[in-house]
Amino acid sequence: MKDNHLRDRGGESEKITINLGYVDLGRIDVLVREGCYSNRSDFIRTAIRNQLTAEAEAVKQSIVRHMLELGLRDYSRAELESLKAAGERVHIKVVGLARIASDVTPELALATIESITVLGALQASTELKSALAERIR
Repeated sequence: MKDNHLRDRGGESEKITINLGYVDLGRIDVLVREGCYSNRSDFIRTAIRNQLTAEAEAVKQSIVRHMLELGLRDYSRAELESLKAAGERVHIKVVGLARIASDVTPELALATIESITVLGALQASTELKSALAERIR
């Protein structure tokens, strides 16, 4: 794991959509109205964080078992060019956010990226995602 490329970026987020039953939604609204939470999103974020804390050991064991990097991992053109020059290929395995720089060409990515497994989000150009589609798991 290359810590110099890996960062935890709690401030960045991705929007998700969930479906809740009317009763659960009403119960959340009661807690918001009573001032326990500032809004529905605040309640849901808190509930998710609490559940992730409760399951932290299982997550940690899985990350270690699958040799995943945790946090934000950037892949620069220079890094991929160095891999290409050394005749090496990378298996991208990230829990969090993996970003491939906008100046990385599809040819360079295909020559250096063997596979991509991201539990979270992958940020790359549409062109790169299309070129690497068969390697994204």
